[in-house]
Amino acid sequence: MKTVRPAVRRALDQALEGRPSTLEEVTLLASVRGAELLALTRTADELRRLQVGERVTWVANLNLNYTNICTARCGFCAFSRPPGAPDAWRLSLEEMQSRIDQAVALGVSEVCLQAGLAPDLDGEDYVRLTRTLKERHPRIHLHAFSPQEILHGARASGRTVEDLLRALRDAGLGSLPGTSAEILDQGLRDRISPRRIRVEEWVEVITTAHLLGLSTTATIMYGFLEEPHHLAHHLLRLRAIQKETGGFTEFVPLSFVHRQAPAWRDSTIPGLRAGPTGCEVLVIHALARVVLGQTFRNIQASWVKEGPRLAQILLDCGANDLGGTLLTESISKAAGSEQGGFLSPGEFNRLILDSGRLPTRRDTLYRLLDRPAGTADPFGLPLPDPPEQGGRSPDGEGSQPDPSESTVTPMRNRRPCSN
Repeated sequence: MKTVRPAVRRALDQALEGRPSTLEEVTLLASVRGAELLALTRTADELRRLQVGERVTWVANLNLNYTNICTARCGFCAFSRPPGAPDAWRLSLEEMQSRIDQAVALGVSEVCLQAGLAPDLDGEDYVRLTRTLKERHPRIHLHAFSPQEILHGARASGRTVEDLLRALRDAGLGSLPGTSAEILDQGLRDRISPRRIRVEEWVEVITTAHLLGLSTTATIMYGFLEEPHHLAHHLLRLRAIQKETGGFTEFVPLSFVHRQAPAWRDSTIPGLRAGPTGCEVLVIHALARVVLGQTFRNIQASWVKEGPRLAQILLDCGANDLGGTLLTESISKAAGSEQGGFLSPGEFNRLILDSGRLPTRRDTLYRLLDRPAGTADPFGLPLPDPPEQGGRSPDGEGSQPDPSESTVTPMRNRRPCSN
């Protein structure tokens, strides 16, 4: 029977003692299988218990991909279409508002906006869209515009990244998705998406957002070309940013969905893999808890990428969050994901309770939302009104979250950027 090597056991024991993992240790742990993988997941689950307890969170949200028109044409993306393509589309403002109206009526607290890089959209369009949507629904948290979109919008409008982020924040943007990260290794990025935002540009957008008081998520795409050392460098880069800014709310591993990806379909990239294996899925989630758990309290298992049943298993591998209801989600489905575009509150709770944990609805910033007495939502659970966002509430009174009710580490070293 295969045993756990001393170096693996030592790395896991030191993680349990609270010592940050080194690059060599993370690279080693990223390659474990068999008994060593079991030891990694057990360690991750124990760290999860110590760091965040038995609560598992989810958010009621709408994911709105408002155009598939994009000039980047990344090899892994089956969602985008070039301008003028017969199957290119863009939602009108009226259609976006209608979908958000319906989602608000169902009790969502977050609207996530992401889209392709349409050549006729710039930063001013993003600001106007943000302001218009917030004026219509001031209590909705807008989680919008990836670092790639921010860079595109800034360049197209002649703004700096900081200027655009500041304008978006002032228009009502609540936070940013930390997508377009893929793997923070320029060599890999050049192979699969040479037009994509560069590593240092991604870091610039993320850290600038944090310094302006805008939280972001952090992500990784895996199961395509990467090796263990790529995973290790990526995680340690995120850990270093989080130690500096404290601005990440969660870490979300995103598996490569290969079925309709252009690079897979057309066999244009030698060595491209057909997504992660089951072992690789377990490794990255457990590794994230071991490496990031002291700085990232929240590790999310993406049910839309992994499926609800595997996401439930990942709750025993270091994860403590299942993401959002989504309502609509176009990007993964376009790539050939077999998972649906909606998971109901009742199904979230069923999966979490079946895993022996405590289900709790949260908002985007991981403030916990109790389920008050009152009418049930159309999915069978009472859903509260979302809390006021930090800053000024509609009635003019200030509204700040109670830090004791949050499961995200507050931002550190926040300082004003020069005007």
